[in-house]
Amino acid sequence: SGIGRNWPWASGGSSILAEFGTLHLEFVHLSHLSGNPVFAEKVMNIRKVLNRLDKPEGLYPNYLNPSSGQWGQHHVSIGGLGDSFYEYLLKAWLMSDKTDEEGKNMYYDAVQAIETHLIRKSSGGLTYIAEWKGGLLEHKMGHLTCFAGGMFALGADGAPPDKTGHHIELGAEIARTCHESYDRTSLKLGPEAFRFDGGVEAIATRQNEKYYILRPEVIETYMYMWRLTHDPKYRQWGWEAVEVM
Repeated sequence: SGIGRNWPWASGGSSILAEFGTLHLEFVHLSHLSGNPVFAEKVMNIRKVLNRLDKPEGLYPNYLNPSSGQWGQHHVSIGGLGDSFYEYLLKAWLMSDKTDEEGKNMYYDAVQAIETHLIRKSSGGLTYIAEWKGGLLEHKMGHLTCFAGGMFALGADGAPPDKTGHHIELGAEIARTCHESYDRTSLKLGPEAFRFDGGVEAIATRQNEKYYILRPEVIETYMYMWRLTHDPKYRQWGWEAVEVM
């Protein structure tokens, strides 16, 4: 029909940050392969809108209304609904042979905001990425969020020189936290979401979060960390997961 629609549950029919972030990378690559610039032009229009919009505390909410061009609910997650937007800003810069300065700047600005407002350390010393809901933190980390360990480490090379080691260390800390979410279960498989409140750390506390559906994010972070550091523990952690599956 030529009429666009989104899911009604998505903040009044909004578009989802992770989805148009994914399309951004794919359409740019499609222009590269086809020689037709129209695909990249379409998604770069979205980028212009994002750069123009005010972002709460520098963070990107998970919903953007395609009609008004305004944010939907002020819910920020580096896991479900938000994840690949950040990942593909970084990868767009890498795939451009590091010429896409706008993508690079948006990524590192976003990481700075994530560090300031979402990344916290538990009393037991585990680094985690909370969710942000209208200015309040929910101390929950989804399995999907565990991709970020590999992302931080992959992005270390382009960070300011005094931040390179910090980004690698941040990736390592997230990898450790996600490994703990596996190791602290009876089956040694990580839950869909785990929490850092009520006296628990890296443990699922709600019945609807205690399931495992072969999500790849934790293993993906192990892979990146192994490739970038060659620390053998990451291969060992990956093998532990394979053995119990």
